[in-house]
Amino acid sequence: MAQPTARAAAPFTAADARKLVEESDYSHIKVALTDVDGILRGKYISREKFFSALEKGFAFCDVIVGWDNNDQLYDNTRYTGWHTAYPDAPVRILPETMRRLPFENDLPFFLCELADQAEAVCPRAVLRRMLDKAKGMGFSLKAAFEYEFFMFDETPHSVREKNYRNLTSLTPGFFGYSVLRNSVWSDLYHELLGTMQAMDCEIEGLHTETGPGVLEAAIAVDDGLAAADKATIFKTFTKVIAQRNNLMATFMSKWSNAWPGQSGHIHMSLLDAKGKAVFHDPKDPHEMSAVMRHFVAGQVALLPEFLAMVAQTVNAYSRLIPGYWAPTSSTWGVENRTTALRVIKGGPKSQRVEFRIAAADANPYIILAAALGAGLWGIEHKLEPGAPVKGNAYDKTFPRKTELPRTLWDASQRLKTSKTARSLFGDDWVDHYAATREWEEREFRKHITDWELARYFEII
Repeated sequence: MAQPTARAAAPFTAADARKLVEESDYSHIKVALTDVDGILRGKYISREKFFSALEKGFAFCDVIVGWDNNDQLYDNTRYTGWHTAYPDAPVRILPETMRRLPFENDLPFFLCELADQAEAVCPRAVLRRMLDKAKGMGFSLKAAFEYEFFMFDETPHSVREKNYRNLTSLTPGFFGYSVLRNSVWSDLYHELLGTMQAMDCEIEGLHTETGPGVLEAAIAVDDGLAAADKATIFKTFTKVIAQRNNLMATFMSKWSNAWPGQSGHIHMSLLDAKGKAVFHDPKDPHEMSAVMRHFVAGQVALLPEFLAMVAQTVNAYSRLIPGYWAPTSSTWGVENRTTALRVIKGGPKSQRVEFRIAAADANPYIILAAALGAGLWGIEHKLEPGAPVKGNAYDKTFPRKTELPRTLWDASQRLKTSKTARSLFGDDWVDHYAATREWEEREFRKHITDWELARYFEII
């Protein structure tokens, strides 16, 4: 994985943020943080409120980690709920995340984190804790997200009027890597590329994938937190750009039985305290250093326990089926796209592991925390990954311990009972997050699907 070029400016500080706003005529600033599902929740605040928040913090109602992606209140969480009366949670602005919004006259935009006790259930904070753990072990993380997403000639109103059926895709047919398609729609492509460039979220590659209206974007590599910030920015503002053009983008894991699911693969590598990559050793098999072997082994070992943090929605489990470019067991291989983990032989600077089981609909902070935490655990315990899978992993039989949970409910139970998850992420995080996934599964089971009606209505 190529290293990013150094930023021209020094890290952006609270003093820099204050000066920027003082010297501008902006009356309000936009701030946001992600909920458990990775949705950016935010608001405009006045410049006076912004100055105060930079110094003392501010508050969001803690319902932002107490409801689902449809704003329905969890009834099974301990951290917040009717029993706590939904108090305010302290929030800190992160000056180093400052971006400008090109379509809002370059309005400053800042990401935030929950603070104090609320930090225990903050998605960004759980990743930060894993990065602190890595630092304590003498490592730093480089990561790059790549996303597949489908584009539709629809609006938020039209998809509801159609009940999400018979949707018109942006383009018809297959045409992966099509120059025809990206030339016809070049204005949209360039708006996406330019907007992300302006928001410090550089897209390294953008092309059509195989399927009607599906695109794939690779975001440039960066440090761990910055990479997850960029993934969050990319997903949200890709949807913004689409809807501002009377289109829609979806990152849903699998929106149609007819097409493969949408991945959110993560490329990962570690550096030592001096900034030297540590995954490459030309003398070892597959040029994998001992650190890389242990890292991959930890991910293989813990993926079944951590799957709820990776496949975070009910729909994500519809993607994990044979033959659809998504893994079905906790496996690894060298340049093998049928396994959960793909080791890429990239030489001293680009040797890395691709976390291929990741879905596009996952919260970037949570999924990266899970992937990194598992890898660090493998290094700590000097685990060995065993032999890599060669050939088609879908055609092979693996030990039962490599089997992945088949539903979100089962995955939640594995996470709840994982001593390793609790030691890495904390009891408060595991209890709260697992409860939100149990809620998600229960909400699904309240509904009758089209499949059930077609199968049982008449004949049973």
